[in-house]
Amino acid sequence: MFWKFRRLHKCQCVRLILTCLVLSLIMVCWDKSVFNHLKSYSCRFLVDRFRDVNKSLTITREQARSFSNFRSLLDHPDKCAGKDVLLLVFVKTSPGNSARRDAIRSTWGSETYIRRTLGVTVKVVFALGAPAVDAAAVQRQLVQENSRHADLIQQDFMDSFHNLTLKLIMQFHWMHRCCAHARFLMITDDDVFIHMPNLAGYLRDKSTVGATDFWVGRVHWGAPPIRSKNSKYYVSFEMYQWWSYPDYTAGGGYVMSGDVAGKIYQATLTLNASLYIDDVFMGICAMAVGVSPQAHVYFSGEGKAPRHLCIYDRMMTSHGHTEDLHELWKAATHPQVKEKTSGILGKLYCTATKIYLLCNPLAFNGYPCTAAFY
Repeated sequence: MFWKFRRLHKCQCVRLILTCLVLSLIMVCWDKSVFNHLKSYSCRFLVDRFRDVNKSLTITREQARSFSNFRSLLDHPDKCAGKDVLLLVFVKTSPGNSARRDAIRSTWGSETYIRRTLGVTVKVVFALGAPAVDAAAVQRQLVQENSRHADLIQQDFMDSFHNLTLKLIMQFHWMHRCCAHARFLMITDDDVFIHMPNLAGYLRDKSTVGATDFWVGRVHWGAPPIRSKNSKYYVSFEMYQWWSYPDYTAGGGYVMSGDVAGKIYQATLTLNASLYIDDVFMGICAMAVGVSPQAHVYFSGEGKAPRHLCIYDRMMTSHGHTEDLHELWKAATHPQVKEKTSGILGKLYCTATKIYLLCNPLAFNGYPCTAAFY
């Protein structure tokens, strides 16, 4: 009996030593970003659990007003008036990106197409700050563009990467003031393709069942702040002192229900918005009001989706489209997509195709392998 106990104890010691060796190898050899995620996620549950984040970032309403009290340069307060708006889409854009805006207006963001073909009302507006270069000339061009399309929402903070959180706050405040009755809000970028027929159908189903506390996209779970000063995403300990961010959705495209948008607006009234990574700030606001993100495999986050009709059948968003938006729109909405992906044979073919496209470990795709079975 004593011999068996000693043998069992010896086996446990060997396992412990082997485990320590494996973890050491991971720390030394594994990709640094992966290890940082592992560390941040561990710290999140073992150390702080974000108990003090809200408390430390809470400021007075007067202080918070400095992040939203900017003069309006271009506005359309009646954009949603008198209309049953299923979805309000805010597209983050820069003053000089007029070609991208035009491409969106003539493809997935065409309100006329959406109303006539899909039978729902979607309002698309572009959020931007003041131009930083050749300001007077660029602003004149923006005024002319806005007179033609009536869809630019602009305030007089400088349009830059480090002011993205100000742009985010502007969007929530504008919705609260001008389109609070919209059932859903989407925030996206001007280089993102949105499969509007798929998205509109998805949100119409969610609206039918009265979806609330709904916030969906490509979720970053337990992501760590980047502490390298060489990165544009660098965040100092003084700005954010914790090992991981709250869960948040990738800023390229995410959707929330109207009640969540209202809660986020309220959160912006008392939170310090110095953190300039807007999608992380969105996560901080959501945590403050008790809303958690839901993952959807066909929201691409930072990645570009493969070009295939079996992908188009389920696609919601795809990131990184600046030159091929018209071509992708034509291919993704072609009637042939539904014809060839329907039925038992079509579904079996698409499952096999998506496994090949999405489950290749050497390929970087916008969608995870699990999307092949969705």
